[in-house]
Amino acid sequence: MRSRDYGRDVLAPAARPRPPVVPEVELERDLVVEELATGFCGAVVGSEAGGVTLEDRHGARRVFPLEPGGFLLEGRRVTLVRPRRSGPAAPTRTASGSVAVAGQRARVARASRIYVEGLHDAALVERVWGDDLRIEGVVVESLDGVDDLPGVVDTFRPGPGRRLGVLVDHLVAGSKESRIAAAVAGEHVLVTGHPYIDIWQAVKPASVGIPAWPTVPRGQPWKEGVCQALGVGDPTDMWRRVLASVDSYADLEVGLLGAVEHLIDFVTT
Repeated sequence: MRSRDYGRDVLAPAARPRPPVVPEVELERDLVVEELATGFCGAVVGSEAGGVTLEDRHGARRVFPLEPGGFLLEGRRVTLVRPRRSGPAAPTRTASGSVAVAGQRARVARASRIYVEGLHDAALVERVWGDDLRIEGVVVESLDGVDDLPGVVDTFRPGPGRRLGVLVDHLVAGSKESRIAAAVAGEHVLVTGHPYIDIWQAVKPASVGIPAWPTVPRGQPWKEGVCQALGVGDPTDMWRRVLASVDSYADLEVGLLGAVEHLIDFVTT
């Protein structure tokens, strides 16, 4: 009598189904995806370690973490990952929009200088114009406020080949800043500025992922008022968010762009 083949052992534990494989897709600008948890759909306009910035068709921007399987691409669930490169690709443009010079070493610092009001101002200028300033040999220093500017100018002793450029916040007619600027301006000293209350405000709201910068009541500290309106507990956290949202000159308001470019031209002439 022939034996019958009943197949595998029916008492053996059933094999567990394998979870579906979620494909990885490298981030690239203008890639349109949908964030799975919120349904926010937009094009990739920027990224940083652990996060991606999406912009929807109305121009609103939001930052999302790069969670595994956290996005939909053409209806398919995917994991967005940063591009894998064998070596850093040489950019053709700097963050300021200038033509990048490959292999160019930083120039020895000039005697001329650019001063800005505070550390946040210096960090933002470095983020956008840092490559250009190193090639030109221009050092940016912080004033820690504009009140002491006359003394700084006297100590610096500007003259031919030793020019001083100063970037001032809220430089509008009739302000304290405008009076101080007028008192120190001269042949070898140029003071420019922007109309924004604080350097944060010179970053486009859409880049930060907000509809507009909040209106802070007069007499209330501006940074603290902004954080309160946006539900952010610590101004330091908000500043990190603001700085991380700036990838290039396109994230800045025209009022700041023109002021900084004017200063760079002045101290490198």
